[in-house]
This record gives sequence, C-alpha cells and structure tokens, in this order.
Amino acid sequence: MACHLEPGALVNSATTGTARRPAPRQTAHSPAFALGAIAISVGLVALGFAYLIDAAGRSGQPPSDVVLTRSLGAAKLQIPAAWFREDAQASDAFSKQVDLRFSLPLGPKKAIRTVDVTLLPRSRVRPSAVLLDGVYLHQFEQEELSGPPGLIGKPMVAAGGFANETVWYDALSPSPFVAKCSAPLAEGVSGKCLRTVYLGPGLAAVYGFDEDVLGAWQSFDAQLKPLMERIGAL
Repeated sequence: MACHLEPGALVNSATTGTARRPAPRQTAHSPAFALGAIAISVGLVALGFAYLIDAAGRSGQPPSDVVLTRSLGAAKLQIPAAWFREDAQASDAFSKQVDLRFSLPLGPKKAIRTVDVTLLPRSRVRPSAVLLDGVYLHQFEQEELSGPPGLIGKPMVAAGGFANETVWYDALSPSPFVAKCSAPLAEGVSGKCLRTVYLGPGLAAVYGFDEDVLGAWQSFDAQLKPLMERIGAL
C-alpha cells in the first residue's frame, strides 16, 4: 500500500529536528577557558609569593643558605646566616665582634649542647691558658675538686672577685684546655663555662657552654675547628 504524506510534512519534521539539536558547548580547550586557567594560576603564584615575603618580613631572618660577610679587624669572614646568634642583616659590615651559636654533640652520651662563640680582635682578650699561669694560679683555694677525667678543678677565692667560680684545666699539656665555670644560679640548672682561645692572625674566640660539656673537653676543639676554618677564622 502506498503511503501518502501531507505536503509540508517533511519540512515540519526537518524543522523540528533542527530545533531539538543542542547548541555547541564551550570545551575545556577553548581560548576563553585557557585564558581563565592562566589567570587563576598567576593569581595563586602571586598569593604564594606574598605570603613568603610577609613571613620573611616578620621573622627578620635571611634564608638559611645565605652567606654573609663580616669584617673583623683585618679578617674578612664568610659566615652562613643561620650561624648568627641574633638576626643578621644581609649586608657586608665591619664589626667589633661577631656572635655565633652552634649545636654540637658535646653533652653526656653525645647529647646536643649549645656552644655560643664570640669572635673578637685578639687585642681585647687573653687566652684562658695564659690566664691560668698569670692570674688563676694565684687565686686558687687549697681544695681540689673531682670532675671529668683528665681535668683538675680548683675553686677560686671569693676575695679575688671570683666567688662561686671554678677553673678546670688539663695539667699535662703544654697548651692546656682551660675553662672557668660559674656555679649554677638555681637548682636543676647547669653551671656556665667560658673559655678563650686565639684563632687565626688577629682573631680570638670566647666559647660559652654548659658545665656538663667539660666531659667532652678532649674533643671540644676538634669539633669547633672545622667550623672556624669554614668561615675563615683559622
């Protein structure tokens, strides 16, 4: 049987099909989408830098890998910024002294202890080994204290202005280890010790450390030496 269609039926059908066809969508690869993604990425990077700059400004500390130059007398020292005891400005400077701080395995059973190092011109200090013969020996009490193996402990007389202080020294070495230590200020707090040595030409160092570091006196200089060499102080 032949099928008869009304005139215009094909036209209506085609029109209806065209009307139902979905409009083309913007794909992820369109120029508008790519530009939007780039703008967002740039904004996030800028925000990250802003946070970093703000944090650096609040801390006042240069990055840990920065090396700063300090002129001390005739010596020009190259010192990592992280070694300074106080916040250091990232610029060359002439200094009257340089204050550093190290954490070293010098405590009992190689526990980490802090060693403060003050670098000075030699003209401002005398080494502890020189003070042992020139000053300390004349201020000793008769008593002798027991302490770290290899060291002799001698309390100082109060009348000489050395009240509550003890000198520990190696009596067998021609260039002895010598440290002057003060008694603890409170129960449970370690006593504090000072030791002064000459370094390279024109330079001296004053080491400050807890009294229990004396147990590692034989390795003390060996651990500080490479650090002083690295910055040009030896």
